[in-house]
Amino acid sequence: MMPASQRGPGRADLTAAPAPRAEPLDWPAALVLPGTVQDEAVRRLHELMVRAARHQVWRMRDMLHGRGTDFFDDLANGAADEALTVLLTKLDTFQGRSRFTTWAYKFAILQAATEVRRQAWADREVHLEDWELSADPAASPEQEAEAADLAAAVAVAMSTALTPYQREIAVALVIDEVPIDVLADRLGTTRGALYKALHQARGRLRASLRASGHLPDDVAGGAR
Repeated sequence: MMPASQRGPGRADLTAAPAPRAEPLDWPAALVLPGTVQDEAVRRLHELMVRAARHQVWRMRDMLHGRGTDFFDDLANGAADEALTVLLTKLDTFQGRSRFTTWAYKFAILQAATEVRRQAWADREVHLEDWELSADPAASPEQEAEAADLAAAVAVAMSTALTPYQREIAVALVIDEVPIDVLADRLGTTRGALYKALHQARGRLRASLRASGHLPDDVAGGAR
């Protein structure tokens, strides 16, 4: 982690949006040149990423009840450290379609959002098999009957069309709304693997509901 003297603006700037600064002639080149040029480029870039991370953490602060400014500041700095590390491994993917600092902000913002979600779910248990579909209290008797019929069909499809793993992923991501990065951490897998499993689960559910007459045949998607 960067020393405190290199962590950018103080806590008073926690709510401030990142402020654009003049671009060096060539950020990617400056970041790979050895010596003082690289050191200064890394220092300035880390400062910018801390600002972006702090702004994102502050925007999502309601997810972390009871936390103070010190906690938010440490969370933002840790996110900026991680984002900078990732960015430096991906310098060759920068295509110059936007300002380099704009590209860099995205790394910090995404990492900060990920860290906030992880903290929000740190003490929450993920129940992979417990699920139910809630009814609309404002529904008419006819709508309630239709909803009950559809819920029963979905329950059958969840039980018969999906593998246990696909069912767990669908329940966690769609019904319980567990953040995908949190679920990936808990299961020791990747976001890509979870997206693939969810895509396959949705395809199988659609196919099952079409077969039972609960979805028209022209609904996009299919079984995998």
